[in-house]
Order: sequence, then structure tokens, then C-alpha cells
Amino acid sequence: MRSESDYITRIKANVSIYATKRTSNVLDGTYPSVFHGRSLNFEDLREYVPGDNIRDIDWKASGRAGQILVKRYIADKKHSIMLVLDTGSKMAGDSAEFVQKREIALRTAGTIGYIAYKNGDTVGSLYNKDGFIKLNPFRTGIPNLERILAEYDRDLESKQKNSIEKSLDFIINNFKKRMIIFAITDMSGINEVSEACLKRLKTRHDVLFINISDLGLTGNQVFDIDGNGYVPNFISRNKKLAEIEKAKREEILTSNARKLLKFGVSSVNVDNEEEIVGKIIELLESHRYANVR
Repeated sequence: MRSESDYITRIKANVSIYATKRTSNVLDGTYPSVFHGRSLNFEDLREYVPGDNIRDIDWKASGRAGQILVKRYIADKKHSIMLVLDTGSKMAGDSAEFVQKREIALRTAGTIGYIAYKNGDTVGSLYNKDGFIKLNPFRTGIPNLERILAEYDRDLESKQKNSIEKSLDFIINNFKKRMIIFAITDMSGINEVSEACLKRLKTRHDVLFINISDLGLTGNQVFDIDGNGYVPNFISRNKKLAEIEKAKREEILTSNARKLLKFGVSSVNVDNEEEIVGKIIELLESHRYANVR
């Protein structure tokens, strides 16, 4: 298990690189104006740059100025960000691009937490470890984020098949305060979350899902969630079985997408560590405009 500070260092570097490539408004523009339910005040106009959403363009002001201008907003209150994290034997597997799912989960949680920290929001975490709920309460600061990552790094793998819905049910039954929930899981995790659970969550909270992809029945070191072990090569290299498994996977992914769409829950798929920051920004933008009324 690596030092939690190693994750923070890498996360800071990746966010900085992304912000440089995509303009500096990644943190000061995209994130703060995402969530409905917070009060937003118009701050100023600035020149459009590639990557800005066209819905932010002030066309009247642009016409008067002779250049394309976009609106910027500031928020008058901060948020409580809850990282709902998946755990269990399936986190020992690999993503579709042969990256350890545990590494993607840790980096994704850390990146969301870091962006929230930069915005001044409080961050907490919650996950189900072998039937018991582990909760880190809402706090601010880098030491809080380091503690969350260190504990999750220690606990995310186990021999049991832990249910992320139990974690979400815990929020429903124990938290009245409005929060923003980032659920970091995979295809089977989303599949097990019931519509009743999603409906109850959405009545009070903002809910977003990050789906870490699964490798599938191809290649070497294919982890079998149900069998709690790696698939023998003579099975993983069987083309007919791979086609059947692929069709089943597509069926579940389609069902998951329809379920989330039904309740207005935004989601993204993540295959590797390099795309995490971009996928989080994509998720924030999707959620932002999904809730435009």
C-alpha cells in the first residue's frame, strides 16, 4: 500500500496539467456552477475559449462587444461532497484497458475530493466493508482527503461481495442534510442499485455515478467476481464464450444507462487513470445541464 500523499501529489499534477491544456477555468468555472439548489450570482463576462459550453455564451453581450463572451458565476454557499465508494473482491480485477480497478477508484475519489477541496467544500466518504458501514464525516483540508484515501486503500479489497446499495441506503436512512453524492463503482455495482433506492436518493440529494469498466472475458488475468478468482486461460481465450459474455455485458450496461436516465442521474465510464480528470469534468457538465429547468 503506497503512501496516501503519493496519490495527492499525482492528483495535483494531473489536475494542473488538464487545466493547462483545457484553460484555467476547469476549477474556477466548471465545478462551482454545476449543481442546482445552490444560489448562483453572476460575476462577470470573459472571452470564449475552446472547451467552454455554448450554453454559457451571452449572445447579446457578444454582439455588442464584437467577440464571443461567456458568463461566469460565483456561488454564495458551499457543498457537502460525499464519496460513496465500492469495495469487495471485484475491486481486485482490471478495467477494460488492463488497469487495476482499485487504482482507478482511488485516483477518482482523490481527484473529486481535491477539486471539492479547491472549491472550499467539505468532503466525506462512506463505504460498506464486509457488511459494516465505514464513515468519514465531512471535513475540509488535504489531511482529511489523505485520511479518506489511506483508509479506502486499506479496506477496498476483501474476499466478500460488498453491496454499494447498503451504503446508499445508509445515507437515505441517516442523513437529512442535502449533499452531493459521487458513487464510484462498476457495472455490477450500478446494476444492483434498485430504482427505489435511486428515487429516494434523488428526492433530497444530487447523485452522480462513476462506472469503472471491467476487463471482460478476454486475455490473461481476468477476474471472476462470482467465482472470486481468476478465470483459467482456456476459458478466457475461448472466442465463443467471450462473445456470449460481451452480449451479456452490453445488456447490463444498457439496462444501467436506462435506469440512471429514468431518474436523471448523470454517469460516466472510466477505463484508465489518465482520463479521470476529463471524465469528471464531463460528468459535472452532464449533471449541470441535465438539471437545467
